[in-house]
This record gives sequence, structure tokens and C-alpha cells, in this order.
Amino acid sequence: MQTAGDEHGDERLASAGFHQVDAATSQDAAAANARWWSETAEEYLDEHGAFLGPADFCWCPEGVRESEAGLLGPLSSLRGQRVLEIGAGAAQCSRWLRRHGVDALATDVAPGMAEAAARLDAETGIDVPFLTADARELPLADAAFDVVFTAFGAIPFVPDSGRVHAEAARVLRPGGRWVCSVTHPVRWAFPDDPTSAGLTAVRSYFDRTPYSEVDATGRHVYAEFHRTVGDHVRELVAAGFDVLDLVEPEWPAQNTNVWGGWGPERGEFLPGTLILVARRRTR
Repeated sequence: MQTAGDEHGDERLASAGFHQVDAATSQDAAAANARWWSETAEEYLDEHGAFLGPADFCWCPEGVRESEAGLLGPLSSLRGQRVLEIGAGAAQCSRWLRRHGVDALATDVAPGMAEAAARLDAETGIDVPFLTADARELPLADAAFDVVFTAFGAIPFVPDSGRVHAEAARVLRPGGRWVCSVTHPVRWAFPDDPTSAGLTAVRSYFDRTPYSEVDATGRHVYAEFHRTVGDHVRELVAAGFDVLDLVEPEWPAQNTNVWGGWGPERGEFLPGTLILVARRRTR
């Protein structure tokens, strides 16, 4: 879970900021993200693994757990369904589901995350079927799943997130559920600072210029793409979904964890996460 403006401390970076990019460059940036998540998988887990847990289902830095939120539906009903996780990282969420007897498959574009998932499988004794695949082009059959979800995966890191929603719709049976958590769009207007210094807007919420990090050769290292709340809803509807809920978790008083630009000080005033809950239309 990254957020725009959070530079990654790579000495090779020549620039980091908000840059207009054309369609071809945007696709290069998406490919760079796949490399970045693969190469930094261990670093990411070293920093955030304890908070996420090796076999727990955490939706966001606010600490919303599926065990309490039930956004996928009752656990008892999930045990009779096929569930797909997109942008799974090290598959912690799918591992939690499988621990509870749910038939879950994890996918992620980053081979390094697949390797990390295999290590967590060995540590926990819970095996998660894992497929390395781009969320925009899943090698899976139509209508093969009852539930599809992603916790901060894929959507912020590709220029064409509508394709992610379209693929989720394609692999879902009619009436199936699609749930995705993303950085709350209002965060785009504010600095990536979890303290009170991050409470003053410095950009237009409506400015969709991507955030990107570029090395000295001009090669993209990392990028994020912004959508407004309305953009997200329109993409869901265009992909064939009915929107059931928009969840904006409040920061829990007991959560003292700071994660990039997320933290209790700013979380008291600004939303950090948006969770979209949708159902594939039956006709």
C-alpha cells in the first residue's frame, strides 16, 4: 500500500513528482510497478508484515479486518464458493480464507511476491494456490468465481484500471461480488505526511496527473494513477457492476500504526481508504 508522493529513497532516482505521461509511457510505468513490487517484496514485508500478519485479512492501513467487516459476505457462505484475490502481494488475505476452509486462489503480477507467498506458505503450513498474472489479462475462465477482491492491489498502479474491473466482471458469475480497497481519492490533494502537516491541500483533487519516479536514464521506476470517487464508480458501472456500498473507514483509536501517509494524527480528520463493494449485474 503506497500512496502518491511517497518517494522510495532510491539513489538512482533522477526525479519524483507529478508528470503528464502519454499512453505508451503510462504502460511503461505500469510495467515498472510490476518490477518494483517484485524487487521490493522482502523490504515491504519486513516493514509491514507484522501489521498485516502472515495469514490475516487486512483491507487497509486503518486495520479493517475481514473477520469483523464481512465485506465478502458471511464466512459460512464463502466456504461453498470460489474466491479470487487480485494483486494479492504475498497472499496474506487468501491464506486467511484458506485457513477458514474457503477455496481461494491468489494472483499477482510480481514474481517476487509469489516467492514471498511461498515462504509464508511454508512458515504457516497453509498452502495458497498462486498464479503470477496481470490483473488486466487474467488467464482464467469466464464466470469461474463467486467472489473477486483486491486489498490495495493493481488498481492504483495501472493507467487503465477499467480493464481490471472488466476482468473481474468477466471471471465472476452473474450476481458475483467484487470488492476492492484503494487509497481514498481525496488523499491526492494532500501531502503524503501522516502528521498535521499533511492536513493542508496542495493539489487539486480533480488533477489526474500521475505520480511517477524516474531514474537517470529516463526509465520509470514507480508510478501511481489517480481517479476521483466518481471515476471509480463510473468504471465499475461501465464494467457491468451495480455499486452496493462505498466504505470509508474511520481511523480506530486503538490503531497507533503509521504507514507512509496513513496514521492516527491525520486519520482523525481525513479518510485514507475507500472500499468499493459491487455486484456483477445478472443481465
